[in-house]
Amino acid sequence: MEFDAVLIAGPTASGKSREALALAEAIGGAIINADSMQVYREAPILTAQPCAADKARVPHLLYGHVGAAEVYSVGRWRDDALAALEQARDMRRVPIFVGGTGMYFSALTEGLADIPEIPADTRDAARALLEEIGVEQLHARLMERDPLTASKLRPSDPQRVLRAYEVFEATGRPLAEWQNAPAAPVLKDARLATFVLDPPRPELRARIAARFGQMVEQGGLEEAQALKGLDPALPAAKLLGLRPLQALAAGELSKEAALENAITATRQFAKRQMTWFRNRMPHYIWYDPLLSNIITQYGEVSS
Repeated sequence: MEFDAVLIAGPTASGKSREALALAEAIGGAIINADSMQVYREAPILTAQPCAADKARVPHLLYGHVGAAEVYSVGRWRDDALAALEQARDMRRVPIFVGGTGMYFSALTEGLADIPEIPADTRDAARALLEEIGVEQLHARLMERDPLTASKLRPSDPQRVLRAYEVFEATGRPLAEWQNAPAAPVLKDARLATFVLDPPRPELRARIAARFGQMVEQGGLEEAQALKGLDPALPAAKLLGLRPLQALAAGELSKEAALENAITATRQFAKRQMTWFRNRMPHYIWYDPLLSNIITQYGEVSS
């Protein structure tokens, strides 16, 4: 059986990029990023983007194409993914979407809310209000205007609270209502081969620790320093390890403490990723990359 696209999901440090590269070389694929942090050009090391040598082996799309100061949303990624999909097809290559962002995979297979573009003046006013009164007070105001959405959000989450507030201000409709009426998925009616990497927890924890240590040695600390002063409400401010490494650079944390904080946060994030995959992707093919590989798995489902 021939597939129109391949989807490879998995937690951070599970080996997704390596698996995608091997499959792309085997079947003539183009790799398309489906990770919300690997879109940022200022942090190729901290976000573990493929190296130049790997990018030279097969086409890689949507890596490092966005500035960290931009408000990059799932909706924008969906539009970029549509363009990347057409680019892969023009090259006569199989699109291979790989990453760890669950909402990106939802956009591919389930569709997203078709929310109108938020006017710049509305966005700027909402951001200024957040800076003035803080996230908890903004959440309280959102609760007055849009209790449906506010009740689903943590009052301490500036990015999501700000997004819900500006959507209501711009459209007069709760964000939750928009989300209940999704637009067509990117891969509507496509024949898909779908996989989730599921390494053993001890192995994943060890990989996370080892990789973060390598990132620091390879220039991750310098990347974190260069992002000092980034607006905490921006999506890029959630980059794993950013805050502890900035604290290390400022002399506020020891190297040992900074690494411990970053590794712990990354492990917790990987756990949340796996919870998402289990709840939303149980129908994908799950496999342990220590016991099998993507080429074998792909061959089994395509035969």
